[in-house]
Amino acid sequence: MESSFMILHQIGSLHSDDGTEEVKFSIDAYRGYRYASIRKYLKSDTYVGATRAGITMTPEIIKKVTEVLEKVPDDASKMEDVELGKFAKRPGMSVVVRISSYKGSRGLDLRQWQEDEVYTGWTKKGLRLPLNKMGEIKKLFREMNDYFQKKDETPH
Repeated sequence: MESSFMILHQIGSLHSDDGTEEVKFSIDAYRGYRYASIRKYLKSDTYVGATRAGITMTPEIIKKVTEVLEKVPDDASKMEDVELGKFAKRPGMSVVVRISSYKGSRGLDLRQWQEDEVYTGWTKKGLRLPLNKMGEIKKLFREMNDYFQKKDETPH
């Protein structure tokens, strides 16, 4: 069984309007499991590289999130804040997809929610994607879903 981390396929990326941020969508593998990864990268005079902002999702969650996002209009700016879906990642851990407002800006929030005897609430794993890029976001999720649909079952 493969025990090291590998990027299997770069799906694409979203760029901030000012060019200082990039969110990369990829299919990765670790210890024989395939998963989707969405991670924010910075480009500045002092730092270029990955940030802690990001999330991983199983092929099953990608399929469900893709289905939920297809119902969201490409121009989602007029949508109310709403939870679009909550998908189990493992016992006690879910991925929540929602349109929300934070510090005066609105976005598509993809974040992990923990619910167990130790802690109940949001974890630090997740990120916000700009609502004005909803058409591109939906396309990237479709491409991730298509990648998993075309591949054999996840090796164990």
